[in-house]
Amino acid sequence: MGELDINVGKLKKNAFRVSKVRGETAARIRIPGGVIDAKAMSRIVGIAEKYGNGSIDITNRQGIEIPGIDLHDVDRVNAEVQAVIDAVGTNQTERGKGYPSSGTRNVIACPGARLCPFGCYDTTELARKMEAQIFPNDRHVKIDFTGCSNDCAKVRMSDVGVIGMTEPQYNPDRCVTCEQCVNYCRRRSVGALSVVNGKIVRDTKKCVGCGVCITYCPTRAWTRSREHYFRIVLLGRTGKKNPRLAQDFIKWADEDTVLKIGKNVYAFIEEYIDPNAVEHKEHIGYIVDRVGFEEFKKWILEGVELGPKAEVSQTVYWGGKRYDE
Repeated sequence: MGELDINVGKLKKNAFRVSKVRGETAARIRIPGGVIDAKAMSRIVGIAEKYGNGSIDITNRQGIEIPGIDLHDVDRVNAEVQAVIDAVGTNQTERGKGYPSSGTRNVIACPGARLCPFGCYDTTELARKMEAQIFPNDRHVKIDFTGCSNDCAKVRMSDVGVIGMTEPQYNPDRCVTCEQCVNYCRRRSVGALSVVNGKIVRDTKKCVGCGVCITYCPTRAWTRSREHYFRIVLLGRTGKKNPRLAQDFIKWADEDTVLKIGKNVYAFIEEYIDPNAVEHKEHIGYIVDRVGFEEFKKWILEGVELGPKAEVSQTVYWGGKRYDE
């Protein structure tokens, strides 16, 4: 098979990048949640040394690209990538054939509660649950998870962003009114705490559930809620026409809501994507701009049973810089 006999569409769908170097390609490796074991990583290194040019690119979305692969070695690379796919647990349609789609971007997660004292939940675990629901899929969607309101994963630049929240639990019997939680909430968060009659009061409307009070309380008067909560933000994007930040959609959502909304996003796209879009690609944000938020909201809440604390925005407005007007 000569270089010019390559089916570029099939190559890209199989998660290989078209290279600027004639006759070469780059293999893309999915790492949902950004965590991979050392043995699987060593296999990636071996593939890069055996078939690539000996280098590895760490992508902005926590994936890996192996550049410098000869187009004739694609099948061999797919066969060796199988061990990595098994280690990560990525869904497949046929073993030994690599990745069955490339549209859905790698699911990003900050380290979360596994490592970070501010993390409100296990970001990697939830990212992998989302991965199991949405991949394989050829639609271009970015879904990201961050452990707290610090948003180290920059989820407000993605189509669906999930920010960890906790409902601080206050035990006045352990409180010595040192006011450290009040000071840190004012300096490092939103100033939702105050002192009333010698006890700390939390403004529930102002609180963003970041957990700063919990982290800095020296007597453990503040602790995390047993339940995990999430802030879901929607439709941030970069790009040429109208870059913008994602806006709040639901506060104090539960895990089931997060997963169902992620899955419903794809059903909405299948219903409304422009059939004439180039390579059948149309960014979800542009679809919502065209169809309207109310219709989008109806689709993504299909089958969702909101928890008692969930606060849903009735409508969402996006700003950003416009270059298309």
